[in-house]
Amino acid sequence: MIRSALVLLACTLTFAGPIAAQAATPTTATTVPSVSLPPELDRVLRAYEREWGARSPAGLAQRFTEDGFVLQSGHPPVRGRAGITRAFERSGGALALPDIGKFILLVRRERGGSWRIAADMDNGNGAR
Repeated sequence: MIRSALVLLACTLTFAGPIAAQAATPTTATTVPSVSLPPELDRVLRAYEREWGARSPAGLAQRFTEDGFVLQSGHPPVRGRAGITRAFERSGGALALPDIGKFILLVRRERGGSWRIAADMDNGNGAR
C-alpha cells in the first residue's frame, strides 16, 4: 500500500498532465524533474511524452492498461483504450510539465511486469 502511494505521489509530482501541457510553454532539455523516479516508471512518463509530442492518440492509448481511465477537465470520463484514443484525438504537441492545476497519473504493474497508466485525471485551475 505504501509503495503504491509513493508511486502515485512521485508521478503526480513529476507529471502535470495534458491540461497543463496545453497551457504552458514547452520544456527544454535542461529542465530537471522535481523528483527522481525509478527507471521503470520514468519510462512510462517518457513514452507518454513521446506519444503526446507525436500527436498519436492510438500511441497514447497503448500507454494505458486495457481498462485505463481518463478524466479531462470539462469532459466526461472515458474508460478503455478505444475511449482514450477518442479522448486524445485533438491532443498532443509540445509537452511541458509545470506544477500547476490538479492532476493524478496512476500507474499499475500488469502481469508480466510492464508498468502502464491506469488513470489520468486532470483539472486546471482556470475559471469555467
